[in-house]
Amino acid sequence: LLSCRLYCEEAKDPKRRSCQTVLAEALDIVVRSFAPILPHLAEEVFQYIPYKKDSQGVFRTGWINASSAWKKPGTEEAIEGACAMRDSFLGSISGKNALEYEVIIVIEPGLLFELMEALQAEETSSVSQLNEIMMASQTTLLSELPKETPSDANIVKGTFLINLEGGDICEQSSYKVIARPIAKAKCPRCRRYTAESSSTPCPRCLQVLAAGKGST
Repeated sequence: LLSCRLYCEEAKDPKRRSCQTVLAEALDIVVRSFAPILPHLAEEVFQYIPYKKDSQGVFRTGWINASSAWKKPGTEEAIEGACAMRDSFLGSISGKNALEYEVIIVIEPGLLFELMEALQAEETSSVSQLNEIMMASQTTLLSELPKETPSDANIVKGTFLINLEGGDICEQSSYKVIARPIAKAKCPRCRRYTAESSSTPCPRCLQVLAAGKGST
């Protein structure tokens, strides 16, 4: 997830920049957390952080002060739900390369489906947050099983309990996960199976490369 955003997206792409922001915030919190017991190490790490503008030191810049903007209702539940489905997917392919598969997630209309839509607005995507979490080359989000589903398809069923607003909103939803070998070729740049041929980058990578040439 991190490597794809950091190394495959355009330098100024919001996905890449948001990933850098999360890493920077996480590092800041971790350093301040262990500073009282490992002061010398914390101070050394703090001084080498390249984006810090001040040089007062970790002990003179205050304690942990995470922004309330990080606490967005539903985000934690959406990620946990997606991770539960990812575990079902990975378990169904028995240690094989997840990138060689496309995933179909089927959830009946309800709160869980809405949370997954927040991670993937399109029906099918290879670049959505949901697909990044699933670790597949492509993810499809549906409200019912596709008509062309083979009778022998490996369908993994599961449930996920959503608990919002301190328990005021509680809903248990069921889901189905189908893993299918993807028919596309491996992109030579991002290594996902989303290209038309093994010698040509996928549409996303072609767009990033074209944007990079235009900015030089």
